[in-house]
Amino acid sequence: MARKAKTTSKRKAASKSRASTKSKSYKTKTAGSRVKAPSKAAPVYREDVGSCAVPEAPLRAIDANVDPFRLSLIRSIEKKWVNGTVLNYFFFKRPTRWKGSKAQEDAVRAAFAEWKGLGIGLEFQETDDPQEAEIRIGFERGAGAWSYVGRDAIDHASDPNERTMNFGWDVTTPYGRDTALHEIGHACGYPHEHQNPNAGIVWNEQAVINYFSGPPNNWSEGQIRHNILRKIDPALVEGSSWDKDSIMHYQFSAGLITQPEQFQTQNLIPAPGLSKVDIDRVRKFYPPINRMPELKPYQSQRLRIGAGDQVNYVVEPTRSRKYTIQTFGRMDTVMVLFEEINGTPRYLEGDDDSGSSLNANVRQRLFKGRRYIVRVRLYHAQQQGEGVLMMW
Repeated sequence: MARKAKTTSKRKAASKSRASTKSKSYKTKTAGSRVKAPSKAAPVYREDVGSCAVPEAPLRAIDANVDPFRLSLIRSIEKKWVNGTVLNYFFFKRPTRWKGSKAQEDAVRAAFAEWKGLGIGLEFQETDDPQEAEIRIGFERGAGAWSYVGRDAIDHASDPNERTMNFGWDVTTPYGRDTALHEIGHACGYPHEHQNPNAGIVWNEQAVINYFSGPPNNWSEGQIRHNILRKIDPALVEGSSWDKDSIMHYQFSAGLITQPEQFQTQNLIPAPGLSKVDIDRVRKFYPPINRMPELKPYQSQRLRIGAGDQVNYVVEPTRSRKYTIQTFGRMDTVMVLFEEINGTPRYLEGDDDSGSSLNANVRQRLFKGRRYIVRVRLYHAQQQGEGVLMMW
């Protein structure tokens, strides 16, 4: 692959200087422990509360000559974050219709803590500056519950005055707590489970359209097809079978589903909270990050990882100057550079070369005495172990 100088579509973090450290941690238990979730009552079908409507976002353009296997690996990862990313979240106070009470905010904070309490490598921090936040949250009643999926939040909603997540009903109830977990699942990069192509669901399409076009959802047919009837790309479900208890699954009233037959006369109601499959999936893709080797100038590092895996390196410059960090080889990768400030990685620059004939390339001024982290996630390699990472 040729050397390149393109930048990722991720917004520049120009405001994220060493002086810009307004984020504050929401305390969770230590990695690997479980945050105690609220006690789980028997699930009840809710006719008075709407469902999540994910905003539509175009798929990223991929070179036309990319083979189907390589494309499936790219599509399976492209919306997810590199492991170790700190996702900053912000609660809007203005306009007034977007502002939530302290109880509503605390319920969302608890949902972030429950995901983090699984011991995953992602971090969640609250910030009081919307320009610092990848996840910007409103509580507009009547506007539904929704979230962008993973990196769509930065690729398609880069204006700091835009919401990337909204809660349109009370999130302090059992149904509301599951709504908060569901939307954060989207923010981590996970799609709707009922659109899993392995589910084998056969819809009564007209019944679905009639139901969701009326209150409380009042969706257009386009929204209904995007959020329910459309089967998502098989790559996005990581080859998994259908999990009807996933937190990423809707409730459905009897008669909307033709197959499996039981749901012609029975409501489909996922069990409350995160399912075992949800937990296994997120722990596998975002595992805890252990000790990181150092990346030094002019010392190549062979990338001996498989598709979907990630490597992490520490950079501690001995001179302040511009450095280039680049992958070499026939690979699809996403590479992100962070600066560690007060123990927290802050995004500096990134590049995603997937689906092209180019290489991931970042050129950035680094300073002596500061600590940086490079994270590289592999989508696909023509041959495992043939790639190299180098800094000069």
